Amino acid sequence: MLKALPYFSRGAVVRGFGRGSKDLGIPTANFSEETVENFPSDIPTGIYYGWASVANGDVHKMVLSIGWNPYYKNIKKSVETHIIHSFKEDFYGEDLSIIILGYIRPEKDFDSLSALIAAIHSDIEEAKKNLDLPEHQKYKDDNFFHMPESKMVNGH
Repeated sequence: MLKALPYFSRGAVVRGFGRGSKDLGIPTANFSEETVENFPSDIPTGIYYGWASVANGDVHKMVLSIGWNPYYKNIKKSVETHIIHSFKEDFYGEDLSIIILGYIRPEKDFDSLSALIAAIHSDIEEAKKNLDLPEHQKYKDDNFFHMPESKMVNGH
């Protein structure tokens, strides 16, 4: 479906809208506008899964939202990564490295916050299941997660 996948990206984690943890109980790491603008235009908005690493640390499963978050009616496109792991503290300013491997569903609006939360939990379960497949497991050990920060990624 998507010629651009797998897609490798790295960027600093910036403060987002503060909704992931507060409203949803599902913390997300947000990329800067500059990193978001570098995403290829042929990656449609929606929900994706893949692998993520903070500051060249351990690699964890992740679920990712690319788009305008219709429920919140964003005016700026965002890329928000929920790493399926509990971190003890925030990591604003750290480099987040991600490999996007697959597409789960398009963005959509929800009638309620609880419906949105239920959909995200379903996305997380689907991501976990898909990332256990051998063709996705191999990316967990990709050299991309152990590169010096100065290396270019997907042409950027």
